[in-house]
Amino acid sequence: MIKYEEFKKVELITAKVLDAELHGNKLIKLRVKADKERIILAGLKEHYKPQELIGKNIVLVANLEPKKLAGEMSEGMLLAAEKEGRISLLTTDTDMPANSKIH
Repeated sequence: MIKYEEFKKVELITAKVLDAELHGNKLIKLRVKADKERIILAGLKEHYKPQELIGKNIVLVANLEPKKLAGEMSEGMLLAAEKEGRISLLTTDTDMPANSKIH
C-alpha cells in the first residue's frame, strides 16, 4: 500500500501516437504528442504492429525520469494491461486532446 500523497506525485496524461516503428528485437519506438513531442520505447512488438498504434490516444506517465533503452532515450512510460501474456494498451474511449490530465 502507498499513501495518497505518494500517488499524487504520479502525473498521468493522454498522448496521441504520431508515428511508430520497430526498434530492436522487442521494442516499438513511438513518437507521441503530449505536453510536448516525446519518444517512448515500449515492449509491444509481440502484441502490436507499429501502424496499428498510429493515431491512438494512450495514457502516459509523464513525469517518469527518462531512461535509455536499446541505445535510445525513452521519455515516459505508456500504460498497458497484462493478463496471461496478453497486452492491451490503455486508451481513451473518445478523442481526447493530447496532454489531457488523467484524474
